[in-house]
Amino acid sequence: MIERRDLRALPKAHLHLHFTGSMRHGTLVELADQYGVRLPDALRDEWPPELSAADEKGWFRFQRLYDLARSVLRSEDDVRRLIRETAADEASEGSGWLEIQVDPSGYASQFGGITAFTELVLDAAATAERETGVGVAIVIAANRTRHPLDARTLARLAAQFAGGRVVGFGLSNDERRGVIGDFATAFRIARAAGLVAAPHGGELRGADSVRECVDLLGAGRLGHGVRSAEDPALLDRLAAASVTLEVCPASNVSLGVYAKPGDIPLRQLVDAGARVALGADDPLLFGSRLVEQYEIARSVHGFTDAELADLARSSIEGSAAPSDVRARLLTAITAWLTPARNDHVK
Repeated sequence: MIERRDLRALPKAHLHLHFTGSMRHGTLVELADQYGVRLPDALRDEWPPELSAADEKGWFRFQRLYDLARSVLRSEDDVRRLIRETAADEASEGSGWLEIQVDPSGYASQFGGITAFTELVLDAAATAERETGVGVAIVIAANRTRHPLDARTLARLAAQFAGGRVVGFGLSNDERRGVIGDFATAFRIARAAGLVAAPHGGELRGADSVRECVDLLGAGRLGHGVRSAEDPALLDRLAAASVTLEVCPASNVSLGVYAKPGDIPLRQLVDAGARVALGADDPLLFGSRLVEQYEIARSVHGFTDAELADLARSSIEGSAAPSDVRARLLTAITAWLTPARNDHVK
């Protein structure tokens, strides 16, 4: 058999990564000690934590741990460090383009408001891009557990920075909370500014959530969307419209959406023609980064190197990367697949 190619060398884009959740575990512990933040054992000695969001109690625990992690980001240097380290981690895993998702309202009180915090993130992203060579863009996300008027405020904020490093608008937090249609106005504002509509849907809820995100929010990408496999007609529709599904295998299992990696319908989605971009979601809480998602596709679902390359292409084609970045990464994927002199039969 031909030796398996190095997945870290496979050029790819990362479209589903949350801001706080991208933090290195060592950085979390260091900053917590610096600021006197007491971390529970689940975030310190027993990391990564055991999680489940199968019920409200499980999601509450997940959110509590996430909020604790966010609380250690207290200075501009902390924010810059997080983005710099995240971009460096992406570079080490072959990512040439990153779209990191953040809700500025979660940091507004600490950093002088949502606009000031967004400007800080954008400046830090530009610096990290120069230092690592990874293109870093921002998806501003609203919280579905807050009032839809807050989402409109964030959509206007995102529109203010559209055409630059802000490329999308999302909707996150517990998918079972809030009424999707109530956020339609916010997404109209974002789409009118040319931003990608990328709400979470089809993870904790089923195919009905996916359908509402597409029909009511105009989703061009879906955070997760994995449960669209439960409705073949809907899946065919998503494939025909080239709606990108940001599938995050490790988090699907950690949150109890599926019992084990082999239960995730990754092969079904791909075979139906869906555009799938693998994502790591929140490595800080789930304990695995992007390459490990590709390894799940390879070792659990039997994806060949050619199929893994197709997944990488889908991540780039579903991104908001500039045309020159897309062309460079797609060419590099072809080069990754080209047999090298040291390919050999074992």
